Amino acid sequence: MLKGIPAIVSPELLKILMEMGHGDEIVLGDGNFPAASHAQRLVRADGHAIPDLLDAVLKLFPLDPYAERAVALMEVVPGDTVETPIWDEYHRIVSQHEPERTDFEHVERFAFYERAKQAYAIVATGESALYANIILKKGVIKPD
Repeated sequence: MLKGIPAIVSPELLKILMEMGHGDEIVLGDGNFPAASHAQRLVRADGHAIPDLLDAVLKLFPLDPYAERAVALMEVVPGDTVETPIWDEYHRIVSQHEPERTDFEHVERFAFYERAKQAYAIVATGESALYANIILKKGVIKPD
């Protein structure tokens, strides 16, 4: 254990976050997301909800200030009547950590899958909400 590292962040996830560079992306995939078949690097976080992981990751991980949108969500498929209240929770969490980065991109489902294949890593979670998948683009740590 280390001081200041949220307990939900596994050693494997911490290593991935440390390895990532500016502009690299990480996917937090819900329980239905095809993480294993799409990931270059797969991190298992079974049993954990994405909002808890998102909050923990954003305590350690800067969002890209140079990207127009550093956060992307999987768009609801046209005609699907699913509600997405988890998106409101994501906005709340992101605004707590980086208030200027709350303009999220919405990516069509299959385009999201293709983008996920290019991501540095995918975290497979136990999140049960539908359309809960989220992509984060890493920024830089500026010197003091």
